[in-house]
Parts: sequence; C-alpha cells; structure tokens
Amino acid sequence: MKKSRRSFLKAAGVSALGIGVAPAIQAVASSGAHDAAQASKTTHPEALHAERWGMVIDTDKLTHEVAEACVEACRKAHNVPDYNHEPDAERYPKTRPVNPNQDVKWIWEEHFHNAFPDKEDEFLAEKFKELPFLVTCNHCKNAPCVQACPTQATFKREDGIVLMDFHRCIGCRFCMAACPFGSRSFNFRDPRPFIEKVNPDFPTRSKGVVEKCNLCAERLAKGQQPACVEVSEGAIVVGDLEDPSSEVRALLNEKYSIRRKQELGTEPSVYYIM
Repeated sequence: MKKSRRSFLKAAGVSALGIGVAPAIQAVASSGAHDAAQASKTTHPEALHAERWGMVIDTDKLTHEVAEACVEACRKAHNVPDYNHEPDAERYPKTRPVNPNQDVKWIWEEHFHNAFPDKEDEFLAEKFKELPFLVTCNHCKNAPCVQACPTQATFKREDGIVLMDFHRCIGCRFCMAACPFGSRSFNFRDPRPFIEKVNPDFPTRSKGVVEKCNLCAERLAKGQQPACVEVSEGAIVVGDLEDPSSEVRALLNEKYSIRRKQELGTEPSVYYIM
C-alpha cells in the first residue's frame, strides 16, 4: 500500500509539474521567437526593403565557376563549415573523421533531375542536363518548416524571409522533415573546426542545431546585396516580388521561369529562368 501511494504521489507530482511548466515553456518560446523577429528588423538608413523578397536565377548566365564562387561567398559570409577543410590539429586534436553525408549546405549545385524531379522529360534539351542549378532555401510563402517547428526557432518575417533563431533550436529536426526541398542542414558535430576563417560579423553554430540560407538578411539590413548576388556576375537577382517595377518582376515578365516542386503549394520565392 505504501509503495502504491508513493508511486501515485510521484506520478501526480510529475503531472502537476508538467501542467504548470507547459504554459511557461510555450510563453518563453513565443516571446523568444518574437524577440528574434524584432531583432532581425533594422532602422539603418540604407537598409533594403521589400514586401516579399524573392530571388531569380538566370540559368543562361550560370556557369560552374560562377556557381562555385556563390557557394564560397556564402560559406565565408555565414561561417558555413567546409568539411573539405582540415582542422587545426593543435586547436582541435580530437576531431573525428568527416562523414560527407553530414555536410552543411546553404546554397549548392544540383543536376536538373535532382532539382526538378517533377519536370524530368524524355526529350529534355541536352543543355539542361549539363547546366549547374544552384539550389537553396526557397523562403516559401506557405513555409511548412515554420508550421512544423515546436519552439518557433524557425519563423517567417513580414517581408517573406524565413529565418532561424539558432539559440531557440532544440535540434528536433521537424523542420527538416517538413521541408520538401532538402534545404536545411543539421550539425551532427561541432562545425567550428571546419571554418577556415571565422567571420566575426555572423554567429557560428554549435552541434545539434539546424541551419539554412537566410537570404543574407543581415546584409540587406545594411543596404548590401546578398553575398551570392555580388559574385554571381548577373546570374542571380534579388528583389521585391510584390513590386511590379522591381528588377525581379521585370525578368519574370520577359522570360519563362520555373520553380521547384511548385505543385506542392508551398509557393517558393526562388525562380529559375530557363
């Protein structure tokens, strides 16, 4: 009887703790995401603004050399680890061998059939089979990753940019499961040993955190173009999809474009001129 009573009281205590703590956790998560959203805004006089940010990639202008330059520029700007880089043996003597399947990617090259599996055709023009297709987070209008995140570490700003609050990420990877584009990476290990030169203007991440492209929100806030745009030699343009006079809208009006997995209804904000 005593044992049963003790078990009952223990269970009741845990339940009561859960009832009391759950609303608090919910409130902290909500306020944390709200604070992160507020912190991502800026009053910088030269800041670039848009109702809904979007990206247009001109495949005719995109060469392998330009694509590689875009990937490298993104790595340097955002401290994305490069697992091809050998870590400093003195500073990181216990670093384990790298598993290439655990690479961290913000923007990277794909073949047409991987980027657009729904548009594969028996008589697809040969040039598309050879072209590099840069893929990244699509900053979807209806972003499933935002809905899946239990802590609101993933959130969408009013201007359409989908961001990560790295401090709120608990590493559950629900957002990765929800993203149909494979645009998110999980840090299975400490990424810092694989950053050749740390950019002090952008935070490094830690093991157990998800990360992805942020459309260079920190650069837009200072009136600068995204890092990939600056080195793309005109192959990538970023602008306001809601503004009929913007450069991105002019390009979309003039030329035929496609989006990745458009049939899923996520409304990607990244367009590819074909």
